[in-house]
Amino acid sequence: MTKFDLIRSTLEKNGDPERAAGKAAYMRNKFPFFGLVTPKLRLLCKPFFAEALKSGVIDWELLDRCWDDDHREMQYFVADYLRQMKKHLRYEDIPRIERYIRTKQWWDTIDSLDITIGYIGLTDPRVSELMLKWSVDPDFWVRRVAIDHQLTLKTATDTDLLETILVNNFGSKEFFINKAIGWSLRDYSKTNPQWVRDFINRHGSKMSRLSIREGSKYI
Repeated sequence: MTKFDLIRSTLEKNGDPERAAGKAAYMRNKFPFFGLVTPKLRLLCKPFFAEALKSGVIDWELLDRCWDDDHREMQYFVADYLRQMKKHLRYEDIPRIERYIRTKQWWDTIDSLDITIGYIGLTDPRVSELMLKWSVDPDFWVRRVAIDHQLTLKTATDTDLLETILVNNFGSKEFFINKAIGWSLRDYSKTNPQWVRDFINRHGSKMSRLSIREGSKYI
């Protein structure tokens, strides 16, 4: 049995068909599910992550096979694997991650993969240039990654980069873009509320109500 087969069979046999139907409905029936709650899924995946961490080598062939599987938990495995292995990721790995960003798109995987991109950016300034390009990409999910890739970076946030990316996305009618703008501001307001206040004061007339409401939540 290959590692892929072992992962898939482990998740499948621990799934709950009734829960799977509910999760699929919640996700607008975009993907089939095995029916695993997140804590159980991560517990089942933990041995595979531990093995990867011990080796220090990212198994891209395994990740590609998992990503291409129909079941959504297999994409969650990939997203969590990458976050577990983030110290081993390099800028040169981004094209591989970009394939995941541009396929099987929905907020659940996008909002995990963006954090992984942000971590790579902490040690490689080329990520900032790439995120500026992504911030005007025709694919709004790619733009969402650019908007939120600095989430959780706190004092390491590049505010000039953040401002440019957000401004690049003003005027969008896409809910997931306007929500992302608000989330990025809300998250950073926990670190620097005055910067967020000033940003909203400068740009509020061009921002959606949703972005302002989300961004102002903690200030």
